[in-house]
Amino acid sequence: MIGEIDHIEIEVSDASETAEFLEKIGYEQHRQTEHHGESYEYVPSEGDGPLFEIHTVSGEETPGINHIAFAVDDIEAVSQRLEEADVDSIVGPYDVDKTGRTITNFRDPDGNRFQVVSDED
Repeated sequence: MIGEIDHIEIEVSDASETAEFLEKIGYEQHRQTEHHGESYEYVPSEGDGPLFEIHTVSGEETPGINHIAFAVDDIEAVSQRLEEADVDSIVGPYDVDKTGRTITNFRDPDGNRFQVVSDED
């Protein structure tokens, strides 16, 4: 149903400062988007590891992990299975124009946010 981690979104106090930190530990910029005002995506420069999406917090947000996202091929089917399994707080699937992806959000029993994503066809 859900497998490989697609990305981990982290809200930070200063995205450019955190971008510099990620570069120091061996990550390289994958892309920059206007998602959340300004968002950076970083991947390991060597080997496997998660893509980190980082952006500066705003409004009522606080620094920390915003969500963990899993890549799926058939987001409609996965979203339907989540609903049938009575998973909490399902929102989606819906398109995110700024990233060119389709996502569905949901929460675990403690309220932590998870996401399934697929690239738009």
